Amino acid sequence: MTIFALGINHRTASLDIRERVAFAPEQASEALQQLAGDLGLEEVAILSTCNRTEIYGYGGEPEQVLEWLSLQRRISLPHLERCHYLYRDLDAVRHVMKVACGLDSMVLGEPQILGQLKSCFAVAREAGKVSTQLNQFFQQAFSIAKRVRTETAIGQNPVSVAYAAVSLSQQIFSDLRDVSALLIGAGETIELVARHLKDKGVKDITVANRTLSRAQDLAEQFGAQGILLSEIPDFLPRADMVISSTASQLPILGKGAVESALKLRKHKPIFMVDIAVPRDIEPEVAKLQDVYLYTVDDLHAVIDENIRSRQSAANKAEQIVEEGVAAWQSQLRALDVVDTIRAFRSSAEESRDQELAKALASLQAGQDPELVLKSLARNLTNKLMHTPTTRLKQAGEQGLTEHIDLAHHLFGLKKPGDNEPGHE
Repeated sequence: MTIFALGINHRTASLDIRERVAFAPEQASEALQQLAGDLGLEEVAILSTCNRTEIYGYGGEPEQVLEWLSLQRRISLPHLERCHYLYRDLDAVRHVMKVACGLDSMVLGEPQILGQLKSCFAVAREAGKVSTQLNQFFQQAFSIAKRVRTETAIGQNPVSVAYAAVSLSQQIFSDLRDVSALLIGAGETIELVARHLKDKGVKDITVANRTLSRAQDLAEQFGAQGILLSEIPDFLPRADMVISSTASQLPILGKGAVESALKLRKHKPIFMVDIAVPRDIEPEVAKLQDVYLYTVDDLHAVIDENIRSRQSAANKAEQIVEEGVAAWQSQLRALDVVDTIRAFRSSAEESRDQELAKALASLQAGQDPELVLKSLARNLTNKLMHTPTTRLKQAGEQGLTEHIDLAHHLFGLKKPGDNEPGHE
């Protein structure tokens, strides 16, 4: 059986496709059950972020997973075939390590993806869909990601989608200190946005979320105000900047609400960044005058400028990933021989137990203990040596010198002439 990684990402698929393929957190568990039940996958996990959706599996046929995804998301199979990628075994391990390290992210080295990957692992484990194979698969990836963070400078400079959004705002506003910001969502990305805005001197920040307590908890960290999503229409007219990142499957902001806010603002422009996938802000909003709407795909230019300083660190990270792949390969080889070692040991122990039982019976019958011990040692040695001796004789007769050399290596035997004077 094979481990595989199948998915689409920001390099292979447009935002339209990515948001259709994305799985909301509450959908992941049911999707895992379906993948395991319908396709017979022994182990499976799903990673779904704004930039990628990937399915990791063990057992089953990856091609059937793509067909399943096509049916589930109502996307034509040929369309998915053109924009998907599929990695198997070592290539799958290499890929997930790069993902964990941020080497495959839109923002090189961004740290959020590791947390998202750990969450994906936790959800799959809670659903009972992770066992030996994927557990080792993920643990190796987490270990390599930790090494990369520790041994390279890939994460030192603040380069993330959140940072890129704030950087883009500086191209629109001459002084962020006078800007009123409305942040929609209360997850890690919005927390990073709030932190960057605060660092840039933004004082007026409002955080809107479906759960008021979560919005208020986040807002409190930055001296901001927390509100419900339902209150957005009241706060939108005074927002110069709107940055949104939720897990909603439907848009949070529609064209009508923004039009109403613009009228109250007397058409003073609004800068908007929609980081969410699926999108939080209806695409039609971009058609409105006095609105500057950007999506995650529009952040490429900002991000590209900021990743150059990370490139040398990324090269070192690539080396660490290759070391991780080699270590994984060694583990697989070690696992392959475990069954052989177990069978060899079982055979030896069976011979031992048989000869020991005979010896104990002889002692109980009153035979000389010294003769019994000698017989035990002789019989046990003969049993252990019989099959290897027979095989070595056959190898000699057939000219299989490599088998004889292997026997010397396995049993640590000296070859004829090893102890002769002058032998090196």
